[in-house]
Amino acid sequence: MRRVPRPTVSARDSFTMCISLVRNADLKQRLQSVADHVATQSVNYQLRASAARLDLIQQTDNVASAVTTKEMVAVYDQRMAGKNGPGRHIYDKIKSLPQFGICPFCDHRPVSTLDHLLPKGLFPDFAVTPDNLIGACADCNKLKLDFAPLTEADVLLHPYFDNVENGRWLTAEVVEGRVAAVLFRTKPVAEWPSVLNARVEQQFKMLGLSSLYGAQAAREISEQAFLLGNIHDSSGADDVRAELLGQAQSREYAYLNSWRAVMCRALGESNWFCNGGFCGA
Repeated sequence: MRRVPRPTVSARDSFTMCISLVRNADLKQRLQSVADHVATQSVNYQLRASAARLDLIQQTDNVASAVTTKEMVAVYDQRMAGKNGPGRHIYDKIKSLPQFGICPFCDHRPVSTLDHLLPKGLFPDFAVTPDNLIGACADCNKLKLDFAPLTEADVLLHPYFDNVENGRWLTAEVVEGRVAAVLFRTKPVAEWPSVLNARVEQQFKMLGLSSLYGAQAAREISEQAFLLGNIHDSSGADDVRAELLGQAQSREYAYLNSWRAVMCRALGESNWFCNGGFCGA
């Protein structure tokens, strides 16, 4: 759920480039006839996305009654995502936008594809519209499937238009046991509208981030057990706590809702963990 800079190429330029090498005369004429429509709809998309109301965009089964959904999807699949497609350089540029090449939805796995925030099969007008295309990991792309928002609270967080980096919405709880575990949850940010908090929670659940972060936290605890054990043996629980909270502060400086930062803070605030709860790791 990280911000990503918007693509600089326009919807018209993207569409025009993608259809530039179409050889079928009838198809090319029909595709060219909807260029203005695609450009106009991209402005509508920008306005709706800026207001977090993509739910107000209607699903369609064609583009301006001239191009079928199947034909428009093929423009993306063959002429943008295709390795030899005329729009492939636009695809690659958008794919490179997320910081460090990490998926902005899960903030964990590497970007490997482009995700259509509004599915191209339901919203063909935006099949090659750059504002609707986000570099993402294959898992998040698959988990979203053909999800289409029906209400304001359903609208997925948009990496180009939404900013949830300035509020602490991710929290964690240490689960005591033979092996320490960490349970991740969302929490409402008091300063935010209730609908934004609901969107954060919905997307967190949809993408299975609690399970993803929990599994990675277990591995991280195991890898830190030796270091924390040495600190505990030499200077006690207070220094274990200082180490973990120092790690948390450093990670929070880079990104407030880093799962590693949240994990370190939860572990550092757990008396049980700092007093040897990591020993079973």
